[in-house]
Amino acid sequence: MSEKVKALLDGLVIKGTTPGISYCHFSRDQIISSIQCGYANVNRKLPITAFHTLNVYSVTKTFTAIAILHLAEQRKLKLEESAKKFLPSFPYGDKISIHQLLAHTSGISNPIPLRWIHLSEEHLHFDRDKYFQQIFFQHPKLKSVPGKRFSYSNLNYILLGQIIEAVSGSKYEDFVQENILRLIDPGGTELGFSIDESRQAKGYHKRVSIMNAMLGFLIDKPKYMEKTEEGWVPFKFILVNGTAYGGLVGTIGGLAKYAQELLSDQCRFMSPESKRLMFTENKTSAGESTGMCLSWFRGELKGAEYFCHAGGGGGYYCEVRIYPSLGLGSVVMLNRSGMRDERLLSKIDRLILQ
Repeated sequence: MSEKVKALLDGLVIKGTTPGISYCHFSRDQIISSIQCGYANVNRKLPITAFHTLNVYSVTKTFTAIAILHLAEQRKLKLEESAKKFLPSFPYGDKISIHQLLAHTSGISNPIPLRWIHLSEEHLHFDRDKYFQQIFFQHPKLKSVPGKRFSYSNLNYILLGQIIEAVSGSKYEDFVQENILRLIDPGGTELGFSIDESRQAKGYHKRVSIMNAMLGFLIDKPKYMEKTEEGWVPFKFILVNGTAYGGLVGTIGGLAKYAQELLSDQCRFMSPESKRLMFTENKTSAGESTGMCLSWFRGELKGAEYFCHAGGGGGYYCEVRIYPSLGLGSVVMLNRSGMRDERLLSKIDRLILQ
């Protein structure tokens, strides 16, 4: 089946869907196939490889959720407790629980995030708490009563990141590194929160597109983008302002190891009970299914239940998916902008699922 997958991925590059694409299919304990097509750098004609890193954006939320569950296992917090208990300056009252933040049922709005980036070179001195204090001030009202309906919001995970820091006494990045990343990447070369420019695939945006025309109204293009390369406008190396909702950078192998750990019966990140809770679909206060577990979306392909999350933004797009009943999983990473959950893995995995 890998020949069919390779042909599909090659086709996406040839059609100009993306400069480069990387796909990995795996079981609990081995990589079944890893396929790379196209370029990490269009101008230099540098082929994309499994060793290149890319921004994974919102897939970071799943790591944040595990960190919260880890603190719950240590009895340092309870998911049904009010978020305000841990954040005295919490701007949305005392009726929103940690669980509702995790499940995107808090009612907190999701302001358009395209301006929420900074250059990698600015990261050391970027004050994210100060930045988001202003965002909360500008968006003080809830969209709905907490628990009433599902509404995806990056701000939920900004607040969860702040709770992790308040409860653990550690910086968010340090806590995730110590309790998750080091277990699967002890050398720190495959997953992290900074960019190694010598290994980072360049991120691109399609020059002839509606979104490219809109970008000038949303970001400072001269600051964040470079000259066009064969129909693709490259981004300079960027990171999102909200680390806990989208700051992770990694290789396809690093994400595969992460997903394999979640497939394992002896997951080192959390207890079986926490894992069961993480992958249980949530309901609204009226009993309606939301399609969302704790940071993971639920779906079905060819009769097999899966859990997935996509991450997209300026220059990059990726998806991670696991099929627990089959003991299988997959990751796809592209070095072009993605602004929605495309469920690209449904097209690819259909070729390899029996």
